Amino acid sequence: MFLLFCGCVVTKEEGDETLALGATSKNCEGHDKVSAPVEFPRDGCVATKEEGVEGFPRDRCLWESSRREIRGFSFCCAAPCRSSSLSHPVAVARRQLIYRSPFLTLARQNGVSVLIPCVVVVARRLYSPPDSGKSRTINSNRMISATQQKIADELDVRARKYLRGDGANLETLRDKKLKGQLVNREKLYGQSAKAAAKAEKWLLPSDEGYLEPEGLEKTWMIKQESIVREVDISSFRKPFDMILPDLGPYKLEYTPSGRYMVMGGRKGHLAMIDMLNMNLIKEFQVRETVRDVVFLQNEQFFAVAQKKYPYIYNWRGTEIHCLKEHGAALKLQFLDKHFLLASVNKSAQLHYQDVSTGVIVANYRTGLGRTDVMQVNPYNAVIGLGHSAGKVTMWKPTSAKPLVTMLCHFGPVTDIAFHKGGHLMATTGMDHKIKLWDIRKFGLLHSYTAHAQMLDFSQKGMLALGNKSHVHIWRDSGNQDYKQYMSHEMVKGYQLAKVCFRPYEDVLGIGHSMGLSSIIVPGAGEPNFDSWVANPYETKKQRREKEVHALIDKLQPETIMLEPTKIGTLKPRRTKANPTKKEIQEEMESAIDAAKNITFKKKTKGRNKPSKRTKKKEEGVFKAKRPFLEQKTEERPFKRQKKEEVELPKALQRFSRKKAQ
Repeated sequence: MFLLFCGCVVTKEEGDETLALGATSKNCEGHDKVSAPVEFPRDGCVATKEEGVEGFPRDRCLWESSRREIRGFSFCCAAPCRSSSLSHPVAVARRQLIYRSPFLTLARQNGVSVLIPCVVVVARRLYSPPDSGKSRTINSNRMISATQQKIADELDVRARKYLRGDGANLETLRDKKLKGQLVNREKLYGQSAKAAAKAEKWLLPSDEGYLEPEGLEKTWMIKQESIVREVDISSFRKPFDMILPDLGPYKLEYTPSGRYMVMGGRKGHLAMIDMLNMNLIKEFQVRETVRDVVFLQNEQFFAVAQKKYPYIYNWRGTEIHCLKEHGAALKLQFLDKHFLLASVNKSAQLHYQDVSTGVIVANYRTGLGRTDVMQVNPYNAVIGLGHSAGKVTMWKPTSAKPLVTMLCHFGPVTDIAFHKGGHLMATTGMDHKIKLWDIRKFGLLHSYTAHAQMLDFSQKGMLALGNKSHVHIWRDSGNQDYKQYMSHEMVKGYQLAKVCFRPYEDVLGIGHSMGLSSIIVPGAGEPNFDSWVANPYETKKQRREKEVHALIDKLQPETIMLEPTKIGTLKPRRTKANPTKKEIQEEMESAIDAAKNITFKKKTKGRNKPSKRTKKKEEGVFKAKRPFLEQKTEERPFKRQKKEEVELPKALQRFSRKKAQ
């Protein structure tokens, strides 16, 4: 029996246990025996008609049904079919196979190459044919089970990183209703993790790139000119140099999707660029010092730290708000899950403002002097500040004191950066040290002797270091030990202002005193984007819906903490509860009885008198009762002593308070 389906011919021979339409099978190559096809013009589907095999109309089409049975076989679809784009003569003519993948087949017909999309259909035997050998069937089943087990093990490994921490311990929970709800929730968490693992394995089309040296060649010796000559046309446009010598140095920031970039020159030049099409959206001059720029919830709004106050502009360059409460801000950060704009000003004051309501959530003095080093941890939304005394402090809006204070350097901290996972922090200081810290235990992992003025982590964990006119990229070589991966030299005399990786692209943006530059860093960006999180190609309608959903799902400032996995978990049961009065009384009586039953050693004459033994027993009883008596006095409420009334002179009596009658 052979089937003709969507331009692919697949034969069935005795003993075969699995078939893949469009997969690499020797039965598909060069097969010229084709029966008369049955054509259905409603859907363009083609199927062979033989003994017991019927064509499927549209409402019972193979790829639209999750499971159909044909002569002892069950068919399950794994991909959509677009058979309407096929020509039926191509499907029934003999083809010379050139290339085949699970979703596409490239064949040659009459000297013309034809690209045929196909459906991946897996057929599984429901019963063994009477004339097939039993041993061959058993061996095939074993091979299938081994393959399935291998795939299941791989999916389990992939699903671990999508789990929401360890499951809650429900054994000690007495409430049956709550226990059932939590069991169902844990089950849903497991199912979502497995679905995400399957999507990662089968649907993510791309892998991250990298530089592979040959022989004694080193990756950090490869120049940008060599890389640009080897990349594709779309990547060829990404590296550029924008020379703006009069208004620098420049700071830059990308949107979470990596499509838009806002740049701000120190002398008041602001511009917004569509990096996908390389189009200038808006450019204007504020005629004031610009210290920092940052995007808000999307590309429609961005905040600028200017000379006196931070300002908020829209994409047309129109001023929307002037945030006078923040003062002369030196650094800005935006917490996208909480809609909070954080700033630190010249007076070392840390401000949090909700941009959706305009309310100042918190305002704290750091107490460690002026600083312009601030970065947000993407894992838990905790703000990290670097200070001139070599300390790094971590803040949240509901605490007037820092959550953590770490002595990281023996000199001023020049910059800090957080890894995407949130558990790794990189710091650099004026003591010419670059250090990597494990935030989970606040311990030092590695220390390197090097100098850098700015740091930034990429989505895949690469670390960019900028110093004067030199840019270095480090890569994890294993066990979070970073080694040099690439280096780039700017034109002599250029002073770097900021380095920033572009999301979902192998690109590093560099702001310097003479304008803006962009270089290619293979393997820096995440190759597959999630359209629900960040979509570079989102439409106007999708952007509006996403903004509404983000406002509905906005997290409160109280959810910011060092360990966000504790949110939604059960409060641990207290190991020791407060004892009752009866238990205290029984414990005291048992202690007194133990003190009375103490036997003393017999001593020499004169030292073993009954009076002395009685006195020692009384002292032992008093020592046993003393902790219980002290506990009682601590529990008693403090009673205010009544002040003695002093009679005032007649001249002052009119100023005293009259007693309420």
